[in-house]
Amino acid sequence: MGFVKVVKNVPYFKRYQVKFRRRREGKTDYYARKRLVVQDRNKYNTPKYRLIVRFTNKDIICQIAYARIDGDVIVCAAYAHELPRYGVKVGLTNYAAAYCTGLLLARRLLKKFNMDGIYGGCEEVTGDQYQVESIDGQPGAFRCYLDVGLARTTTGARVFGAMKGAVDGGLDIPHGVKRFPGYDSESKEFHADVHRKHIFGQHVADYMKLLQQDDDDAFKRQFAQYIKNGITADTVEAMYKKAHAAIRENPEAVEKKEKVEPAKKKRWNRAKMSLKQHRDRVRQKKEAYLKKQAEGAGGDDE
Repeated sequence: MGFVKVVKNVPYFKRYQVKFRRRREGKTDYYARKRLVVQDRNKYNTPKYRLIVRFTNKDIICQIAYARIDGDVIVCAAYAHELPRYGVKVGLTNYAAAYCTGLLLARRLLKKFNMDGIYGGCEEVTGDQYQVESIDGQPGAFRCYLDVGLARTTTGARVFGAMKGAVDGGLDIPHGVKRFPGYDSESKEFHADVHRKHIFGQHVADYMKLLQQDDDDAFKRQFAQYIKNGITADTVEAMYKKAHAAIRENPEAVEKKEKVEPAKKKRWNRAKMSLKQHRDRVRQKKEAYLKKQAEGAGGDDE
């Protein structure tokens, strides 16, 4: 069969329907969103909560949200840039930081609903699977579903670190262990000790030791902030342990300080005048000119 040219004629364009704006921008996966948002009919207006995890170059964003017709409603949020308050001043986008951010979000949310005393989560971090169960005679465990957006859900991805932190913090999130670091797809076995190492940043500590032995200049360049803050490979785990304890002790957000007004910029030209100011300026110029003329005329008469 020869080449057939596809002619897009008038009927084609009359029936063409553009995709949703956020699909055109490549920001939202509507196939996944529909399944995360749509609620069962017999649950009426009950919100279907989502744990939204997003990564930027310098930050991690974790939010609990539910959908409404006029847009998503954010119930609670936590960010990796809050972690320096809890002692984690470096590596704010790695797996260990993602776990801390998820833990912070979970404890903050439960405290908001006065459920932090009922669901304490997993206080001893082992890296193994943990599932929150509802307690009889108490409000049910807070259930939400992981929303990864457009991120690749590969084994060991950081989005699952944030989810694990939220689960250990006391949230009920359906999940398995197949995407955690330490899962072997060939033997179908999960090694919790490998996952624990990632939660406490030991994979970073191991790389620090290796790089320091192989190339000291590269180590000083890549881990300059660690050196500046006095963090060594041996103190990384202790830093994260203290952070977990501090987050559980006080997960509340700090109120933002009022923004300081920036200094006035120096102008090299005249500021734009209003019509009233312009007319007043013209009037003053006329008066000055007439006054000068009158004075000149008086001098000539003398």
